[in-house]
Amino acid sequence: MALDTWSGLTALVIAVVLTLALALPPATAGSTELRRHVAWHRQETWRWQDLMGQPRHPTAYHERWARGAYLRWLADLWRQRRLAARRQASRPPHLAAWLCIHRYEGAWNDPRPPYYGGLQMDLAFQQAYGAELLRRKGTADRWTPLEQMWVAERAWRKRGFTPWPRTARRCGLL
Repeated sequence: MALDTWSGLTALVIAVVLTLALALPPATAGSTELRRHVAWHRQETWRWQDLMGQPRHPTAYHERWARGAYLRWLADLWRQRRLAARRQASRPPHLAAWLCIHRYEGAWNDPRPPYYGGLQMDLAFQQAYGAELLRRKGTADRWTPLEQMWVAERAWRKRGFTPWPRTARRCGLL
């Protein structure tokens, strides 16, 4: 009788081990795709944080060797961080002010020199407050409205609304 119990227990342990082994994907199957997801969500998170002038969420060196459930957790963590950063970036602190200034300035894709974009930024302004976007995308007429507003936010931190004297006055900001 003890032998039957022992063999039944052994069979149960083997069944549990096999079930767990089949439930977890092998280290290579799907891991590459999950690693791509982690990298993409991380890059997007950092892009939004850079745009807002916020410090980047740190990453750990050991993330490179993550597998299984931990890798899935990392992918979900970076996805949540990306969504939170995007949500925050979609609401610049002075959104209503920038939209008012834009109403009196120009189209978001206005390419006519010497002022570009919906907030009419000249090249010196773009270089001073949006150098990375200027290098990567060109002049402000090629930036999204959010990118233009966040560059204006950077300028606002140092200069207020003075770069737009007439329109800011018209909007009641000066």
